[in-house]
Amino acid sequence: MFEKLILIRTVVTTNLKIIFANKFIYFLLAGVGFYLLLVTVGLFDEDWYPEIEDVYYMLLFPGLLLIFYPTAFGIQNDMDSRMLEMLFGIPNYRYKVWLVRLGIVLVVVYVMLVLLSYLSVFTIIRVPVFEMAMQLMFPVFFLGCLSFMISVLVRNGNGTAAIMVVIALIFWISSGIVENSEWNIFLNPYDFPRDVYISVWDETVFYNRLYLAVGTVIAILAGLFRLQNREKFIQ
Repeated sequence: MFEKLILIRTVVTTNLKIIFANKFIYFLLAGVGFYLLLVTVGLFDEDWYPEIEDVYYMLLFPGLLLIFYPTAFGIQNDMDSRMLEMLFGIPNYRYKVWLVRLGIVLVVVYVMLVLLSYLSVFTIIRVPVFEMAMQLMFPVFFLGCLSFMISVLVRNGNGTAAIMVVIALIFWISSGIVENSEWNIFLNPYDFPRDVYISVWDETVFYNRLYLAVGTVIAILAGLFRLQNREKFIQ
């Protein structure tokens, strides 16, 4: 059992270095710094009366920032280091390697959102910490897996970043049109509309999370399926 724990720790730490290309600390500091900046600006605003829905939006960007680099630049990093050639030699590599990496990214981002939610309790307002982090993971992981799928198609980190910025802007702009519907990617479950019954709102949130979960699975499978084409990646 002890040897298995050491092996798991080695696999996790090694993949973390590969996933974040030793730049994890920079993205972590950027995410936490952005959150603290919003908190500081809000606390100095006398007219700001924070609610739980405000904390949700404040934590959304740090979560997206943490998941963006490993999913957008992961394939390019593997190609640049020639590691992708080695991965193609492992049977069912796309399941054994990239699914593990996506799982590690999921856990890391969730833990960071939990910590930031705890920080919000002491600095802003009491929030349901674990529930808040879980709700944030639906849009964050969906966009992260969408970024992974596009990175497999584009095979370039900078190109993926440009496309994802455009897609995110489209989602953000369209959120004003479908603001309180299940089709809003950035639907805030804590921003309860006053003119809607609670049962109707709960159903809207449920289907929104369901659609995001299905979209996440489709994006992962599409990316992994595309990785089967060896000739596209091995020059």
